Amino acid sequence: MDGVPKHNADFGQTLGRWGVGSGAYLVLPFLGPSTIRDTAGLTVDTLAFDPIQYVDSPRVRNQLRMVKFIDLRSQYLPASDLLDEAALDPYTFMRDAYLQRREQFVTGKVSSNEFDDDDDDEEEAAK
Repeated sequence: MDGVPKHNADFGQTLGRWGVGSGAYLVLPFLGPSTIRDTAGLTVDTLAFDPIQYVDSPRVRNQLRMVKFIDLRSQYLPASDLLDEAALDPYTFMRDAYLQRREQFVTGKVSSNEFDDDDDDEEEAAK
């Protein structure tokens, strides 16, 4: 399979490409930020497409899920430190950052935000 590009995508991104809106922003206990669409995608990814689902031993399957969960949670620890240092309002900062990141994953581009017009206003005032 040489020459086949690798794509890391989840079912939430696939739903976004199919035109499904992101829905409300959520903060899932232990897992962190998400949206309705991404939570549905996470459910499909976990129950249908996760190879751990096909392990026959319930004990081993549950242990693998716990290790996967701990790994996922540990990925958020550095972001938590940055959030505490940089943000005046951590909730708003995390929400905006998450939604922009997911939009970039789905569309390949980040939408402009309300602060982009500030530069234009400064240029107009300088004239």
